[in-house]
Amino acid sequence: MPDQSARSASIQAFIARCGWANSRIAPLAGDASNRRYLRLKRADGTGCVLMDAPPEKDTGMGAFITLTEHLRRIGLRPPALIAADTASGLLLLEDLGDALFGRLLAAQPELEEDRYADATDVLVALHRTPPPKSLQRFTPQVMAELTSLISAWYAPESRAGAALQDSLRTTLEGLAPMQDVLILRDYHADNLIWLGGHGPDAVGLLDYQDAVAGHPAYDLVSLLKDARRDVSPAVEDAMVTRFLKATGHDPAEFRRAYAALGAQRNLRILGVFARLSKRDGKHGYLPLMPRVWDHLQACLAHPDLSALRKAAEGLPAPTPDYIARLEAG
Repeated sequence: MPDQSARSASIQAFIARCGWANSRIAPLAGDASNRRYLRLKRADGTGCVLMDAPPEKDTGMGAFITLTEHLRRIGLRPPALIAADTASGLLLLEDLGDALFGRLLAAQPELEEDRYADATDVLVALHRTPPPKSLQRFTPQVMAELTSLISAWYAPESRAGAALQDSLRTTLEGLAPMQDVLILRDYHADNLIWLGGHGPDAVGLLDYQDAVAGHPAYDLVSLLKDARRDVSPAVEDAMVTRFLKATGHDPAEFRRAYAALGAQRNLRILGVFARLSKRDGKHGYLPLMPRVWDHLQACLAHPDLSALRKAAEGLPAPTPDYIARLEAG
C-alpha cells in the first residue's frame, strides 16, 4: 500500500515549489478513476486545482497534458496548465469553477436547451480539426471488446456473452463510413462547466485523458443519453438536429450510428458500474443503472438494430433485487 504520509509530503513540496504554499486545501468531487482533485485557495482569493494521479495507479497524465494543449490550440476551454511534475503524477490546473452542467440544470432546468446547445456546439467545433495522430482508433473490434465487462461483471450467468459482442461488432462494422474525429469519451453534464456566455468557449471541459479517434456520433450520444441525468426527449432531438445541420452528415445514417454507439456505450457502462461495485467497493454508481438500462433499450429500439436487440435479450434488467445482488458481490 502506498505511504500516504510520503504522498502528502510530495504534494506539499510540489505546491510550495509552484508558489502555492500556505494555501487552503479542500477536496473536490472525484470520478471513477484513481485520480483525486484538491482545490487550492490563497489568502488573496486566487485559486487553482491540484490533480493527484499517483503514477503507480494512473498513467493518464501525459495524455491529459497533450490533449489539454490540443484542445486549447483549437480554441476550446479545458483548464489551463499551471505546473506539472509528471514523474510524481502531480498537476496544477486552472480552476474553472463550480458551475457543472448537472448542478446548474438541477437548480435551473429552464436552461437545459441553452446549455445543451452550447455543449453540442463544442462538438461541432471539435470535429472541424483532425484528431491527433497518436490517438488509438475506436474501431468496431475495440468497442465490442469493451463490452466484455458485461459478461465479466454485470451478468456473468447470462446467455448473451460472446454472441452479444459479435453482434455488436457486426452492427458497428455495418455503419456508413465517416471521418474519424476526436472522441472525448466521457462527455456528459458532470464533466462540463458553464463559464458564462454562449457557444463553444462558454463550456469548460474536464476528464478527457482517455480520448480516442472514432465516429462523430459517439460524444453526442454520451452527452444526450447521460447516465447521471435525464435529458428531455425534445432537447435530445433538437440537439441531434442541430448537430446534423451544422455538420451536414446524412441524417438517417447518423441516427443509425447514434443508436448503435449508444447501445455500445451503455452496455459498457453497465459493466463498468458493476465492476466498480464488485471489485472496488464503489457502490454509488449502482442507482444509476436503471437509467443506463433505459438508454440501452431506447437505442436498441432503432429498427436497424434488430439483430443486436435480439442478441441482448438474455441480459437481466437492473431491478432493485438484481442491484442488491451486485452490491452484495
